[in-house]
Amino acid sequence: MAPFNYRHLYYFWVVAKEGGMGRAAARLEVAVQTVSAQVRELEQSLGYALFKPAGRGIALTEAGQAAMTHADQIFQLGEQLVAAVREAATGQGVRLAVGISDGLPKLVVRHLLQPALQEPGVRLLCHEDEFDRLLGDLALHRLDAVLSDRPAPANPNLRLYSHHLGEAPLAWFVPAALAGKGARRFPACLAQLPVLLPTGHAAVRPRLDQWFERHGLRPRIAGEFEDSALLAAFGRSGMGAFPASRWMREELLKDPAMRLLGETPELVEHFYLISAERRIHHPLVQKLLPADKQR
Repeated sequence: MAPFNYRHLYYFWVVAKEGGMGRAAARLEVAVQTVSAQVRELEQSLGYALFKPAGRGIALTEAGQAAMTHADQIFQLGEQLVAAVREAATGQGVRLAVGISDGLPKLVVRHLLQPALQEPGVRLLCHEDEFDRLLGDLALHRLDAVLSDRPAPANPNLRLYSHHLGEAPLAWFVPAALAGKGARRFPACLAQLPVLLPTGHAAVRPRLDQWFERHGLRPRIAGEFEDSALLAAFGRSGMGAFPASRWMREELLKDPAMRLLGETPELVEHFYLISAERRIHHPLVQKLLPADKQR
């Protein structure tokens, strides 16, 4: 038997993870024909078809599912090998690559990562991006974990696991210059103030809209922001009142120009750690889990 070609296996693995030749080619930054040829050569080498037509796309055959199980183990261990050799050779500490969903408040991220940061020699790599793109990188094991405000959607091709890390109620903050302009009591005063909100990409935005509706409020929205740090920065500059996690309260009120407008314990943000299925768990990812979920 000819020596096994791991490049062919890697291309097959990416196709299976991405769910199609076109998406795999985009991820690998090569032509679709190149991906197709690599997969075809692997099938010829193994003697079995690994994919079958499924609607307008493709799906794994039984042989393909068996190959995928082993490919997962091979490339997970391969990536761990590269990191372990580099860290041993350079004397660097344990590397932890975390994807940060762009809607998460930065101070909350720091709070969630704190258990891992207490470990000696940790080397933290944070990558902020859109939720779906982060899940793709996690599935390909370019990231060790993803922090987000929502669990991963069900997807049999990705096999991701969502762990609930905690939750925090929202509170409303307002620049001191605007604090006296709302003559009514909270929350009715929000109808008299310019308001800054997260865009619809944040999991909490639908809950905010429903909360306004329940209170009969039609806020004057002065700005919507995908990035929570940008939202808070414009709020602090005097642009309007804004909601933020109660975990940010101490930091925000250090600024003498900021005021706490009101508490909304019924509005809660949830926080999740999303991990890929692995035979060997990253020790620092385990540290991020609540104590009752650590193994």
